[in-house]
Amino acid sequence: MTTTHVKPTASKQAGESLLQVTDLTKHFPIRRGLLQRVVGAVQAVDGLTFDVARGETLSLVGESGCGKTTTGRMLTRLLEPTGGTILLEGEDITHWSTGKMRPLRREVQIIFQDPYGSLNPRHTVGTIVGAPYHLQGIKTERGVKAEVQELLELVGLNPEHYNRYPHEFSGGQRQRIGIARALALKPKLIVADEPVSALDVSIQAQVINLLEDLQDELGLTYVVIAHDLSVVRHMSDRVAVMYLGNLVELADRDELYTRPMHPYTTALLSAVPIPDTQRRTKRERIRLEGDVPSPVNPPPACRFHTRCWKAQEICKTEAPPLVELAPRHRVACHFPENAEGPGASDPAGLASSTSPEGSLGAAQEPPA
Repeated sequence: MTTTHVKPTASKQAGESLLQVTDLTKHFPIRRGLLQRVVGAVQAVDGLTFDVARGETLSLVGESGCGKTTTGRMLTRLLEPTGGTILLEGEDITHWSTGKMRPLRREVQIIFQDPYGSLNPRHTVGTIVGAPYHLQGIKTERGVKAEVQELLELVGLNPEHYNRYPHEFSGGQRQRIGIARALALKPKLIVADEPVSALDVSIQAQVINLLEDLQDELGLTYVVIAHDLSVVRHMSDRVAVMYLGNLVELADRDELYTRPMHPYTTALLSAVPIPDTQRRTKRERIRLEGDVPSPVNPPPACRFHTRCWKAQEICKTEAPPLVELAPRHRVACHFPENAEGPGASDPAGLASSTSPEGSLGAAQEPPA
């Protein structure tokens, strides 16, 4: 049995920024009628601002529909932003054309959530992983086949799998194929959209360890989109919490897990499963009432005030700015929690989960 190793805390964000995002916005128009008039808009992402340092892992977390995947697709320019700016190594790529973006595809790649739907079932593994070389017109000294086989070995697959088809692999092995395809062009930034959510729990730890080993070996920078807060704790340097298209909290991993300040973050962490029954019974479980409001007509001011137990009148009339309430800890809340004093709460009961003994277990994958 293998276990995930917990990523050591690092201050990488103090270094040079690889990616800078300012007021990033994406609204999908709603059209109706014969003339397809615009009658509204789905406010999927509304004013995100953050940066990612070289070699850092930034995780985006939140409920389904909060805009995480839309953000990731804008960062890779698979979606055109409605507003804001995206700077990659200081260059504004926000509205680059498809032709201008082609060389940039070598620098930015994406790992898709579904290892079944993201691979063409009619193509062999060699064709899938070798496609980036042909699309970019890259010539290699040893040939594309040798490069692809080396990539397969790098991600833990047998080079002899070159001529096999996706249906001959397990879910974890298919995700490794997707990772190999993303690594083909030696990118600097990889957006991983729920990279382990579609996998068995026994396989998740293997893929997490693989991604971290590749980061150390190749100097990669990750933006990870995830639901599982236990996985996020193992992989991240910093965590950004999103709610209904807004960024509500951004902090170093350990700081956020031990001292969450936004009520929404506190509620999320209180829902993290804990195997230790004694610790589980001692913590307070916060259950949010009501459903997530529609992004077509979000609540005014603070979008979380309709479900927040601390909401007051100002929350309904004035949107809280994202301000730094502690070193490298930014929060958008009028009445933040744990904002004063050195004492740190641990609503998720995860403070003692930083040792390998508290990590996820994983069984070995069966051969294809």
